[in-house]
Amino acid sequence: MGQKSDEKKELLWQSRFSEPFDEDALRFSSSVEVDCALYKEDIQGSIAHVTMLSEENIISSDDAEKIIAGLKEIEKEFDAGQVPLDWREEDIHTVIENRLKEKIGAVAGKVHSGRSRNDQVATDTRLYMRRQIDALTLALENMNDTLLKKAEEHVDTIILGYTHLQRAQPILLSHYYMAYLEMFSRDIERVQDLRKRVNRSPLGAAAFAGSSLPVNTRRTAALLGFDDIFSNSIDAISDRDILIEFASACSIIMMHLSRFSEDLILWTTEEFKFLELKDAFATGSSIMPQKKNADIAELVRGKTGRVYGDLIALLTIMKGLPLSYNRDMQEDKPPLFDAAKTAIESVNIFNKLLQNTVVNKARLKSVTENDLSLATEIAEYLVGKDVPFRDAHRITGKLVSFSLQTGTPLPKISLEDYQKFSPVFESDIYDSLTPESSVRRKKSAGSTSPESVQMQLERQKGKKQK
Repeated sequence: MGQKSDEKKELLWQSRFSEPFDEDALRFSSSVEVDCALYKEDIQGSIAHVTMLSEENIISSDDAEKIIAGLKEIEKEFDAGQVPLDWREEDIHTVIENRLKEKIGAVAGKVHSGRSRNDQVATDTRLYMRRQIDALTLALENMNDTLLKKAEEHVDTIILGYTHLQRAQPILLSHYYMAYLEMFSRDIERVQDLRKRVNRSPLGAAAFAGSSLPVNTRRTAALLGFDDIFSNSIDAISDRDILIEFASACSIIMMHLSRFSEDLILWTTEEFKFLELKDAFATGSSIMPQKKNADIAELVRGKTGRVYGDLIALLTIMKGLPLSYNRDMQEDKPPLFDAAKTAIESVNIFNKLLQNTVVNKARLKSVTENDLSLATEIAEYLVGKDVPFRDAHRITGKLVSFSLQTGTPLPKISLEDYQKFSPVFESDIYDSLTPESSVRRKKSAGSTSPESVQMQLERQKGKKQK
């Protein structure tokens, strides 16, 4: 949007003062370039407020019609990028009200009857958050659709599971994908639960003590699609806990994405080679022609720290504020907007990245067939032969040492050698020593067995159909 001329525009609070606000102080305190993102919500809130004022005979229906028509025209101008922004107008509320005055004259001043910028911005913020929560929910649902599809594609693919970044036990790749699906499902529950607290209207709280005009707060709440109103006007305008909760939810989502990114980065290296990125989602090096980098995953991992910073910023802004409103709260918008934009964009791009990964099944087969990750099967085999687990663990540890010293994979150790470590070993030990047997033998709920994973898949598909 272009810059305005140097013509002076009246600030909404200026009438009480005998000299103009210092220009440097105004520039420092102006938030127009940030809160212009709320223009739609500001106009939406004003239309609902004016509608209510007319219905309650606080302003005439003719005045309301003029104001609403003017506001709708201004929204179209904003949509078309035709409203120049001037930092001298302090905030988006002033920009819109001044533009309205240009269009319809002094009657524009009636739009603010029974309302303060305090409950106005609190309303705008809640409308904005509601929209962002819905967009974030959709992005997470799309991610889960991809994970569900990937899990169904790989119900027979076995991969090495890790603890401490060391090879641990064979698992189904579908089980791995379902783990992230569960995490993102909780993220959806988290933001949807937050939406209930966001969806309460603060309009009518005015500056903080309420209004002496007979404003109908339940009517404006209904017009704006809010589920409820605030029961305390001070609370309505003075707290930002929902912003902090939202930034916290975004931080948790980004943490999940960052962990997923780390796996993907590792798994696409030559050292692992579990996955390959399609060329459309890989980058190269400006000096090393052979490179194929997972830069998108690295960027998502990096942006996680940025969203954490947004959360800490909000907590720090609010931590020492007395009731009720303080101008410090103007600084809540940059971290809110950044957390929302970054989280939504990160989920969407990571979803596309995941869709552009290819599993290297041959590599997975070669690393799982004779790996020491089958050692737990030996210990549990011994437990099944009535050997106390601690003894079973000790015996298996010695077998692992034998395997390493002799260079003999666990499935290739002879029965005679097995029986040197414990006489309870029989030929059926070899039935346990395949990756397929390892995953198949799991019996506990939520395990990596094919039956358990199928139940997980059916549960998630059932949730989608509701």
